[in-house]
Amino acid sequence: MMPSKEVDSYIARCPRKVQGKLRELRATIQRTVPDATELISYSMPGYCYPGYSYKGMFAWFGLQSNHIGLYLRPPTLWDNRRELSRYKRTKSALHLPLDKEIPAPLVKRLVKYSARIMKKGG
Repeated sequence: MMPSKEVDSYIARCPRKVQGKLRELRATIQRTVPDATELISYSMPGYCYPGYSYKGMFAWFGLQSNHIGLYLRPPTLWDNRRELSRYKRTKSALHLPLDKEIPAPLVKRLVKYSARIMKKGG
């Protein structure tokens, strides 16, 4: 995966105290789906496999006021709800607290799951 200069700029515009967490989340996603395309979508970093429905988008992340949002294709979070019970979430957003470590193994599993759903046309 070629790193996106736009994603570099996105992270650089965020407060310094969270840039490390954003870089860590980005690196985890890049290691998980190294052949995906990285871009800016919905004004935040996103990942896709062009040529599929919904432009192949399957993961995004963005800094919010009190968390980092990891956005994934439904029903990724619903299907993994037992494992995610300690996190705040919506139908498609997992809220990663700013005062906790990035749960890299969990992020990897969820990103892979979301990519599979996207490739199946979900």
